[in-house]
This record gives sequence, C-alpha cells and structure tokens, in this order.
Amino acid sequence: MNKSTVSEIRERFDKDVERFSNLDTGQVTTVDAEISLELITECAKIIKPDAIQLLDIGCGAGNYTLKMLSKLPQLKCTVIDLSKPMLDRAQERVSKVSKNKIEIIQGDIREIDLQENHFDIILAGAVLHHLREDADWEFVFKKLFNALTRGGCLMISDLVAQDSVLVNDFIWTKYGDYIEKIGGKEYRQKVLDYVAKEDSPRSLNFQMELMKKIGFSNIEILHKNVCFAAYCAIK
Repeated sequence: MNKSTVSEIRERFDKDVERFSNLDTGQVTTVDAEISLELITECAKIIKPDAIQLLDIGCGAGNYTLKMLSKLPQLKCTVIDLSKPMLDRAQERVSKVSKNKIEIIQGDIREIDLQENHFDIILAGAVLHHLREDADWEFVFKKLFNALTRGGCLMISDLVAQDSVLVNDFIWTKYGDYIEKIGGKEYRQKVLDYVAKEDSPRSLNFQMELMKKIGFSNIEILHKNVCFAAYCAIK
C-alpha cells in the first residue's frame, strides 16, 4: 500500500478542525489520550519549571499548548502544523489564554529551520508517526535535540509499534477490539485501514535507542497502553 503524501495528510486535517478542537471528539480513537496529555505536560512542568520558550510541533487545534499553558502560563509559544486552518484555530484558542504573542509556522518539521538552544519544552503530540524512513526519524530527533536548551525536554505522546511481529499483530488485534467497542466492526476496519494508509509508527525501543545515539541524557516512558505511549527525553 502506498502511504499518504504530505499533501494528502494536510488536506485531511484541513477538513477536520472542529473534531480535533475537542479531546472528546478529536482523540476518541486514541487510547488514554487524556491521561497521556496530562502526564507529558505535568512532567514538562516538573522537569523545566522555569521554562520560557515552548514549541508545539503538529499542534493541531492547540490542545497540547493549551494544557501546557494551564501549568506554565508564562510560556512564549511557537506552534507548527501542516494545516493552515488548524493553525488558525490554535492561534484563536491560545491567544485567549496566553499573555504573550504566539508565533505561527505552517509547514513540515523536516523543512523548517529551528533556532538552536532556544526551546525549553518541545511538545510532539500524535505527529511523529507520520515520519516515513528511519533517516527521517533521526533527522527530526537531531533537529529537536539541537533546538532544546540544556536541561530542556522533548515530550511525546504518540502511536507506537512493537519490534516483534507476533507481539505487534497481537497488540493491533487488541486495539482493533477497542475500536470495535466504540463504533462496531465497520468502524474498526475504517480506522485500521486509515492507520495503515497514513501512519508509520516506530517502536519505543527504536526511538529510545535513537535518542540515546543523538545525545539525550535521560529518556523516560511515562505511560503505555496497547499501541499508544507517552514518553520524554531530556537534553
């Protein structure tokens, strides 16, 4: 199966702003979405309580930035997304609670220049699984590492795979059962087909080894349930 292109992904999210503006509707297929969001933002606050600069990549409608601001209201926010309508909604929502100007950047994180040693906290919510080749993962992790200040943290909540084919098949069957309980057999197939078309998740083991190779000093798994995980790395 040919994977979705960047343009196809952008077009899909352009049409889905309303749904993704609400955790109850936008992340219904994400196991423990609310728990993971709380964990990565609360841990970011603990790791970097004096943080000033926040970067949210794949910000969508701004849910992660809003949650982070509720814990550290002094943050100056930079948000990145492929979708202009998503960015417009994020700017509208974040502007209502932030005392600072929000920097809005539309584009692919692989193609955007980031200032080095600048961000105290980087949030990556449900975005990295769109990366395709191993080289893309290494390039993006290295870029994010370089963009962090010393002691800064990369906080991730995402879809993940398993290294063992047998275990991976089992986990995805369990996830399919979860989806079926939400919307029935047809919905199960629709979601699984969509994931197969659009997403390319990597295992936690793969990502942690890559983070270590790049130079992150501490890597922590905060939560994992079926094929979703919340984890972080400190520079």
